[in-house]
Amino acid sequence: MRELDGKVAVVTGAGHGIGRETALALAAKRCRLAICDVNEAALESVRHELEVGGANVTAHRVDVSDKAQMEAFADEVVRAHGAANILINNAGVTVYASFEEHSVEDLEWILGVNLWGVIYGCKFFLPHLKAGGEGHIVNLSSVFGIIAPPLQTSYVASKFAVRGFSESLRAELADDHVGVTSVHPGAIKTNIIQNARLVTDSHQELRNTTQELFDRLGTTPDVVGARIVKAIEYNSPRVLITKEARVADALKRLMPATTDGIVARVFKRISPR
Repeated sequence: MRELDGKVAVVTGAGHGIGRETALALAAKRCRLAICDVNEAALESVRHELEVGGANVTAHRVDVSDKAQMEAFADEVVRAHGAANILINNAGVTVYASFEEHSVEDLEWILGVNLWGVIYGCKFFLPHLKAGGEGHIVNLSSVFGIIAPPLQTSYVASKFAVRGFSESLRAELADDHVGVTSVHPGAIKTNIIQNARLVTDSHQELRNTTQELFDRLGTTPDVVGARIVKAIEYNSPRVLITKEARVADALKRLMPATTDGIVARVFKRISPR
């Protein structure tokens, strides 16, 4: 999709971080925007920022894990804008805990947002993307959709699933002029780590240390937003963002049998005692 001017772009989790920067990057390409988030204050702030910049934008308070809300969201977007051409499934959450410590409710929450949110978005917006004659879907996976560190079993499960889902969906839609991109960021300066649920206090120090590491060494979200826009324009199947994502991908390709052990040792070393 080389021409984005006038296209209607839908961005979930747009109240902050990658979602906010992606919305701003799409607005710079003169897209019309439909943004959603569960945080109404953050959502309103981004809506105002976009409108001040001259964007045509609607804001919608949506829980992406809720099927009825996502179905209604698709209808609202088309009523407001007359179409939907681009879908960015960005909303995401995480939990710091071992699998043994996880409750079933924790697992349902994270899979509801990270996986079902993506599935619902694709399911309910796809008819509109196809109706426009040309469309594009961007699903946010992660470097943890390539490698699998400890204490992130639920997040890893969701992001590996998003990666596989995206690859299969891309193959299905190849003849329908709807592209699909999976995006795999590494360390990005967002609040997802700080907002992660803690099942026990034993992992609070690790969460804080990880957030400090991301804040010090991470890539800024605007870089991700720019790469997402480029991926839409060039119909890229997969985008690796940050050096650690590229290294992880190379290791997994070159040493698939030993990479998991390397990852486990690295994360053990950086974890507080």
